[in-house]
Amino acid sequence: MESVEQSGPGTNRRSFVLKGAAVGAGAIVAGRGLAHPSSASASGQITKGDVAILQFLAAAELVEADLWEQYNELAGIQDSERPGGHGNRAYRRALSVLDDDMPQYIHDNADDEQSHANFINAYLAANGAGPINLDKFRTLPSSKVRGARQIGRLTNLTKLTIDTSWWTRYRSDSKNPDLGDKLPQAVPDLAVGKHTAIPRSDHDLRSHRHLQAIANTAAFHFATIEQGGSSLYASLAQRVTSPEVLRILLSIGPTETMHFQTWQDKAGNAPPLTDPRTGVTFPDLKRRGDLLRANLIMPEPTVFLDRKFPICSIIRPSQTEGAALGAAGGLIAMGLFKGQSPEFFAAVKGLADAADAAQRQ
Repeated sequence: MESVEQSGPGTNRRSFVLKGAAVGAGAIVAGRGLAHPSSASASGQITKGDVAILQFLAAAELVEADLWEQYNELAGIQDSERPGGHGNRAYRRALSVLDDDMPQYIHDNADDEQSHANFINAYLAANGAGPINLDKFRTLPSSKVRGARQIGRLTNLTKLTIDTSWWTRYRSDSKNPDLGDKLPQAVPDLAVGKHTAIPRSDHDLRSHRHLQAIANTAAFHFATIEQGGSSLYASLAQRVTSPEVLRILLSIGPTETMHFQTWQDKAGNAPPLTDPRTGVTFPDLKRRGDLLRANLIMPEPTVFLDRKFPICSIIRPSQTEGAALGAAGGLIAMGLFKGQSPEFFAAVKGLADAADAAQRQ
């Protein structure tokens, strides 16, 4: 959930959501239009700040569930846990070049994200606070390729600008975005322009190399999304008050890290190629230096809190200031919501503002 530019301080990441939401800032106040109208504040043991954090995370998980559902419809496993869609054999085969078990991993990631959203919303309701419902914003079109359901979506997977600086961030032993450091992209071409991570129509299936480039793009998008979740939970956990809410964040957050670890490994298997239609080049990461080498998937120890301390293997970034706005801004800059309404952007900004205003008591 980073910006499309090379990683920088949180203030830079926050600017993206402010720009993206400005056109609709007056459409919804503090995201309240997304919450169940019967309960405006928390009761019991959790504070209003804890509610704001959980509501933002519920919205984030619903967004993740939406995008993973699209991937699962085409390349995952459609079953009683994740029904919908009919699969697309050609796209599934292209993703399976990276790993034969990709359909299972995609299915399980989709199932996990929906379970996170379901749990957080149920917990909010049980504590007298409003669960989040984004159904009114499911207005974006589906892919027209064989296998995709023709229903409204929250997210757009066809016009993505993907920041892959997380790849070098987790391999560096001397830089950390929390300390203002910037790191290079693993796939520079993905960080500029707009790229599709799913076939948009059957036309995208006709060129094998073009379809493989789409699958490679998806693989890097998978990891980009999940590393953002890893940082988001670590950052917001520092703001909660209730031990039980802290337990929720500390229990869900590491599953996002497990997802990221899986997808980082698979992205490293993306075959090097140049897309014959777009010119996007995927470099051979198996033959690069330590900052890019594919098999270095464990988080390299790096500077943390202050450069005077010994380096340490950590999640990064984990700075709490502006974390929710930074996460939302990264998704907006990515193009994930291309085509969404001004009301949607204003609602997201309202939820993020409220989460970032939460203070541990």
